[in-house]
Amino acid sequence: MMPYAAWLVLFAMPLSAQFAAGTWKTDMSKRSIDLSELRKGGPPKDGIPAIDQPRFVPGSEANWLAPGELVIALRIGGEARAYPLQILMWHELVNDRVGETPVLVSYCPLCNSAIVFDRRVDGVELDFGVSGMLRNSDMVMYDRQTDSLWQQITGEGIVGAYTGKELRMIASQMISFERFLQAHPDGKVLSRETGFRRDYGRNPYQGYEFGKGPIMPVKQTRDTGLRPMEKLVVLKDGKGYRAYPVSRLTRSRVFEDKVDGRHIVLFYSPEGLSPVDATQMADSREAGTIGVFLAERDSKRLRFRRNKDQIEDRDTGSVWTITGAAASGPQAGAQLEPVEHGVYFAFAWMAFEPDTLIVGGISSPE
Repeated sequence: MMPYAAWLVLFAMPLSAQFAAGTWKTDMSKRSIDLSELRKGGPPKDGIPAIDQPRFVPGSEANWLAPGELVIALRIGGEARAYPLQILMWHELVNDRVGETPVLVSYCPLCNSAIVFDRRVDGVELDFGVSGMLRNSDMVMYDRQTDSLWQQITGEGIVGAYTGKELRMIASQMISFERFLQAHPDGKVLSRETGFRRDYGRNPYQGYEFGKGPIMPVKQTRDTGLRPMEKLVVLKDGKGYRAYPVSRLTRSRVFEDKVDGRHIVLFYSPEGLSPVDATQMADSREAGTIGVFLAERDSKRLRFRRNKDQIEDRDTGSVWTITGAAASGPQAGAQLEPVEHGVYFAFAWMAFEPDTLIVGGISSPE
């Protein structure tokens, strides 16, 4: 791995010739940011190649994945797919279609931001690539139709014809491969046959998640008292955002709240290996996984509690999994509706949304 000091020098380089003539057709007259905020990320435009023709294999055949390795789990209609982070580490974007829905599966390892978007904007279906630029450590994407730049962590158009537009987030979840198989035994997994030769399974950011902080300059925001590498579970709330520190959620395993008039519940499980820890991702330490769900079924609110290492509902004592499924008890087989959310390193999210409400004092609700 490149030493941290070398990364700092590389990422601190000004943009200068990034928009060289003939390389970009971006309408520079339209933008919501100062171009000086953009930094070179090392590889040039498309130097990190997006996957445009994804292939999938049955989950049972993906024996190159360790049980604890994380995947981005996506279910639309009756179709479930898993996108392993060991592949996305080297591609960052997958332009896919699930049923009738064109989706963009995105992952920025520097920010822990794994987000799925609808690729349609104002009725136009867009295709996306990796621009080679970063802003506050986060990947900057571009659409191939207009070369507009998009901020991955927020899904916002920031330079070009689509400035001010926002991609619609689709509910997804970062979970262990083992949990994905349990929840979706017939699910499909993104194949390593991507059309590119990459060292899938190797992490080029050794020690990053449990290190001291980001490896490039990031805009300073208000002091929250959070560690830079603290993870935040972020939900949209009206015109703003609410964030739940994962370090506090680890103690309670479950937390209930009301967001945008809806009762929601957050589940935590300690399982799931960090993608940015050990050189080989399968050797990494556990970093935990999160589920966020609507805490209602059949117009009735459900209440939850931790019972040792399990999460159960208070009314029936049914046991629920990190994927929002009732595994045993009177409600066995029931499934909670997922809620759109993101899990990001605190330094990254707060650089973009410093007014986010940090929900503190998480403890097991009684």
